Amino acid sequence: MDHLLAAVDLGSNSFRLSIGRVVQQEGGPQIYQIDRLKETVRLAAGLDQDKQLSDEAVDRAVSVLERFGERLRSFHPSRVRAVATNTFRVARNTQEFLPRAEAALGFPIEVIAGREEARLIYLGVVHSLPPSANKRLVIDIGGGSTEVIIGKGFEPGLMSSLYMGCVSYSRQFFPDGVVDAHQMKQAELMARREIEVIAKQYRKTGWKEAYGSSGTAKALYAILTECGFSEDAITRAGLNKLKERIIRSGQVIPEELPGIKLERADVLPGGLAIMSALFDELGIDRMHTGEGALRVGVLYDLLGRDAAHDKRDESVHQFMKRYHIDSSQAQRVRQAALTFFDSIYPAEEGHSELRNALGWAADLHEVGLSIAHNAYYKHTAYVLDNADMPGFSRADQQLLALLALGHQGKLAKLEMLVRDRSQWVAILCLRLAVLLMRRRTDIPQLPLSVSVRGESIVVRVKQEWLTKHPLSDFTLRAEESEWRKVGFSFELLEF
Repeated sequence: MDHLLAAVDLGSNSFRLSIGRVVQQEGGPQIYQIDRLKETVRLAAGLDQDKQLSDEAVDRAVSVLERFGERLRSFHPSRVRAVATNTFRVARNTQEFLPRAEAALGFPIEVIAGREEARLIYLGVVHSLPPSANKRLVIDIGGGSTEVIIGKGFEPGLMSSLYMGCVSYSRQFFPDGVVDAHQMKQAELMARREIEVIAKQYRKTGWKEAYGSSGTAKALYAILTECGFSEDAITRAGLNKLKERIIRSGQVIPEELPGIKLERADVLPGGLAIMSALFDELGIDRMHTGEGALRVGVLYDLLGRDAAHDKRDESVHQFMKRYHIDSSQAQRVRQAALTFFDSIYPAEEGHSELRNALGWAADLHEVGLSIAHNAYYKHTAYVLDNADMPGFSRADQQLLALLALGHQGKLAKLEMLVRDRSQWVAILCLRLAVLLMRRRTDIPQLPLSVSVRGESIVVRVKQEWLTKHPLSDFTLRAEESEWRKVGFSFELLEF
């Protein structure tokens, strides 16, 4: 039976509430987030030199927790877990403040250790990523601490929590918002001294993929990509360009940094210094971002799930149920599309991820029918691009949406969206499969084959079949003009 779980993450910069619906599936239970709240509290900024939280900071926190408490009022205590992180760990008056905070929220609050925070962050991040046999490095720069984890699958290995965060460093090195080369260098040097303690062991263990989670990493990714400093990841060169831009301006000017959120501007310099130090000390070349974070890890920890299933398969299966998709038709289209694709791209040519996407797009291409039949492919594309699909990255969903948008209608609308020739091939395979299966009946043997050489598409089809299927004949011949408009020749050969 489905039920709800709630996670509350009391961070040093922001407080977050996530509510997830647990859906029992064949591959195991899956959590779909149905509600999220986030408020910037800047708790770490309320610490004085004696590590005492100010009354103003406590009041801000309590006000937010009262609002969260209203949302959670109907929840059983066993369905809620609230965790507090670095500022709660270091504040000397936490014990005086905590009862008031718990009364406002209405649930117990756990002040978790740094390693526990690291474990939950890793759990949250990997649950939002496709499965991989590779070791993964996960870094979370919070307001008051930074967690660094190397793990494999769902199991974290090395876990560290370092006493440095975007709020505390921004407050210490850039208190008036002024950013100069000297202060940036000092912030980086202090961060490198913190990281140096763990660097040798982490470098020795190694990893294949690096991910950043939470606010700082996402903010840096957005700024670097939208400013053109990096193409599709956080890179050392991109970080250096951003530093140069901010130092030249003397402060963070949001108007000069597309992608930045206003509430992130004050703490960006500290986060940037820490991220640069991590890249230098650990030898990171590229870092992608992971959607999951501490709160997602808390949800899965509540659930107690540890099975390593491909979350994307689970998400697709759930979407098929949610949108009442004809699974028999989806299977027909999937099988035909993949047969065409495999004839063009043998397995050894390294298109496995595109092949996976084609299969999932075939499964989901009729999602839009549940909204409206007219131009349903546009509705499908919108849903796949914007829905919460656990396991799929932003890029994954954009590719699914592209394939869905291209399986019907004009091809010219895709010219600014398709990134390479192989994506055109996948669209071709899906269009042909949908065309063939329009009668929604099984075809024991496919009556046509397809080959692609450069920008030349050749479809070979049985003449007898074309004669018996005039609608398919008409639709196939109409494909010639569509593909010509996007730079391909399309030849229909009868035999």
